[in-house]
Order: sequence, then C-alpha cells, then structure tokens
Amino acid sequence: MLKKSTSISIHPRTVSLLPCIMIFWFCSFHSASVDPERMFGVVVVGVGRAGSVRIRDLQSPQLPPSPLKLIGFVSRRELGNINEVKQISLQDALSSTEVDVAYICSENVSHEEYVRQFLSAGKHVLVEYPMTLSLASAQELWKMAEEKGKILHEEHIELLTEEFAFLKNEVAGKKLLKGTLHFTGGPLEKERFGFLAFSSIARLSWLVSLFGELAVISATMEEQEENKYLKMTVNLETVNKRPLTWIEERGPGLKRERHINFLFESGLLESIPPPTQGNKNIFLKDQDIFVKKLLGQMSTEDLAKEKKHILHCVRIADEIQKYCQHSKKDGPLGGTEGTV
Repeated sequence: MLKKSTSISIHPRTVSLLPCIMIFWFCSFHSASVDPERMFGVVVVGVGRAGSVRIRDLQSPQLPPSPLKLIGFVSRRELGNINEVKQISLQDALSSTEVDVAYICSENVSHEEYVRQFLSAGKHVLVEYPMTLSLASAQELWKMAEEKGKILHEEHIELLTEEFAFLKNEVAGKKLLKGTLHFTGGPLEKERFGFLAFSSIARLSWLVSLFGELAVISATMEEQEENKYLKMTVNLETVNKRPLTWIEERGPGLKRERHINFLFESGLLESIPPPTQGNKNIFLKDQDIFVKKLLGQMSTEDLAKEKKHILHCVRIADEIQKYCQHSKKDGPLGGTEGTV
C-alpha cells in the first residue's frame, strides 16, 4: 500500500532568508571545525630592531586571524615588560609547554646556539638571517629540524622588497654578459655580526635568486681596524661562465646604498627605483610564509627549493670566508688583503 506523501509549506519570507541561513550555517560549521591545536605559542628571543618589529606584528590584529599567540620575550637585559609583553627566562621558554615557536632575533653570533637549543627542546624556529656562520652548522641544524619534525625557517625579507621585485622582472628572460652589485653601509662589529659574507648574505641571496647557482672564483678583504673599515670584493661566476662581482663596503660615513651594473645582450641595467610604499610589512609577509609552513600549506617541492637556495648561499659565504682567511695569511700581498 502506498503511503500518503506529506507536503511542507514554507512561508515566502522564510524562503527569502534561506541564503542568509545557509551562510550562517557554513560559517558556524567552519569556525567549529578549526583545530584548536593549530594555535602556536611564540616567544621572541632578542628585542632589538628585528625583535621589536616581530613583537609588534604578533600583537597586531590579522585578517584572517593568525594562529600565532605571543607568550613573551627573552633578553639578556632585565627589561620587565614591553608593551604589556612579559619577559621570561631562556630556560622557561625552552621548557614551557605553552611555547611552540621561537623567533630568534638576537645578534648573529648567537643565532646558531639559540636555534640548536630550541630545536632540541622540540620547538619550531624562525631565525633572522644568517642562521649560522658556517656551512657545517647550517647543515647540522637542518638535519636536526628534520629529525625532530620541526619547521626551521630562515628569514629573507630582501626577497620580499619592491627593489627585488623590480630586478626580478627586469632580469627575466635576459642573457647576462657580466654584472656588479656594490653595497655600502655603516660599520659592523665582527664580534657581534660575524664574517662579512654571512652578515651581508642578503646581497648574495639576491644574486643567486636573479642569476642561479654561483661559483666563487676569488675573494679579497681589505680591512682597516683603526678606521672600522671593511671592503670585501668577491668574483663569482654563473653556470654559463658569466662573471659577477659582489662588493660589500662598510665604514663610518658610508650611506646605506646599493649600486648595480648588469650588462645583458639586450642592454644595460644600472639603477633601481626607490620603493613607492617604503617596503611596508615585509617582516609580516615573512611571518605569513612561516605560518604556511606551520600549517602544512607549503608544498614539499617549494620547501626543498627554499632549503637548497639557503644552503647554497651559506656554502658560498663559507667559501668566501675561507678564501679571505687564506689570502690574509698567505696571500701575495702578505698583509690584510690578497687573493688566491
């Protein structure tokens, strides 16, 4: 026997509200399905320029909401609270179950040890460049991160600037004949920032990103300790045997400037226009990349490509240091400048 069907009448006003009801249901379901374990407690180590910017970005409201929660900061100085962010000890940061992530924003020479400590403690790590001051250490830290199943992210904001975007667009599809990148800036203390090729690895990162893997042909270092002056000159070569020269010059009174001269078959590129937006929020853009890694939203191919780029730059910096150390000891000039 057939059952009598039951009809349901819906008021016209209810029908008109159905789209809103569906949207409300979708948003409620989506919010309820967010995994609470995807919130990451963060501690910032070092509160200089980079550390202060990191704290600011972590405190600023984000859209969509960030899965990062600022727990506190670590500093060798007794600072109490900064912008209502509490100071905690290094040991508390390492042992706390609230802390999932460490931002290493200290002096270059301390990066390696902090990264090692936080990885050993089972924390994800974001570190300002350079991650380490040697290739062997960088390889060791990458291996440790992989064995621990943790994210190790080295900041490279130089690749997020308007200047680099301009260069990337200008260089695309052109055949390089030769080129020079000359950077000038104020003095650096080697005791805090390490060897110049590492502390200035951002320029090397530019060259590798623009022209591919490079080989070191020679390197010299001119140093005037009494005047706090350094000039490093590195002769590089592309895989197509095209020469590139990287000059890093540091000393009192030197303005922070980049000078380029790239000769292509199609013409000469010798200037970079100033950024129109002042490179706003580049640290925040770098943080967004880090968050994608934490949430598993970056492909294994992209992760491998980034790791290869970073280690290649570190390898070149390591070779440059060896060239300069050898030439300083045994170079033809017999003093603080030479080449091999």
